[in-house]
Amino acid sequence: MNYYLDRLRRSIALRVARKPRGLELLPPQERKENVWQREGEVLVSRVEGGEKVRELVERSVELLGGFNRIIKMGQSVMIKPNFNRSNPPPASTALDFLEAVILSLKERGAEVMVGECSGPPFVTRRNLEARGVIQLLHRLGVGLVIFNESEWVKVRLGGAYLSEIIMAKSAYKVDTLVYLPNMKTHRKARFSLSLKLAVGFTHPAERMALHEGMLEEKVSEINLAWQPDLIIMDGRKAFVTVGPDEGEVVEPGVIMASGDMVAVDLEALKILMSYKADNRLDLEPAQFPQIKIALERGLGKGQYTLVNK
Repeated sequence: MNYYLDRLRRSIALRVARKPRGLELLPPQERKENVWQREGEVLVSRVEGGEKVRELVERSVELLGGFNRIIKMGQSVMIKPNFNRSNPPPASTALDFLEAVILSLKERGAEVMVGECSGPPFVTRRNLEARGVIQLLHRLGVGLVIFNESEWVKVRLGGAYLSEIIMAKSAYKVDTLVYLPNMKTHRKARFSLSLKLAVGFTHPAERMALHEGMLEEKVSEINLAWQPDLIIMDGRKAFVTVGPDEGEVVEPGVIMASGDMVAVDLEALKILMSYKADNRLDLEPAQFPQIKIALERGLGKGQYTLVNK
């Protein structure tokens, strides 16, 4: 069933995705210092409990040093959630989690917007409406940028698997990026965590091309374009089979935060791999291609300190 559905989606997507020409060619953004460190050691927070999600989000970032380390009054902040399709969590971002992060940022004076582009057949607006996202953002007074309805730029990556890639211009220009990945396996890329979230910034034509080979390696190299200032991962529910849109659901009951994509993904992988399930998580965490290439390209660190108190 999935095979035929994928073929249909791909057929529709190929008709929708047309690579634009004459785009501005830009260098990657300068790598930022990860402010979420203690004595030079990368921090990853991990919280769980019965509190409301807003309290969990606040506590996860407070353990790192607090939102004020990156948020200033009037600063533009783009939140990148995960709405690849309109499937419910953990396939997509939970509305209560998205609202909690938005309120935390707005409370500190940030000018918040949400940016997204769904996967094939690239009906982002329809997916967001189906999940209630557009209604939520309207209620909270938050802007929405649908990448496949907006402008693009070409970024020179200089990677071994991707020399350049077309990315959302609005995300390239924003002051601050906050990633909200879910915790889940992925039937083609093994797992979909913070490194994989960058795929959602790429032009539909690029996303189609990514799957023609070396997907896991390419996923990592997309992140050469820029880096998030903060990652907050919702691991209250997770897929431990199939993914990214369906699978066996477990409930780790955690929310994690970090400024390092590799570190937070490694911690999430430990959680996913702790469940006995039929998936492709069959390597040592540092040997998964997404992680290995990210480490080789200097996109994060493999050593970190876990803080949970």
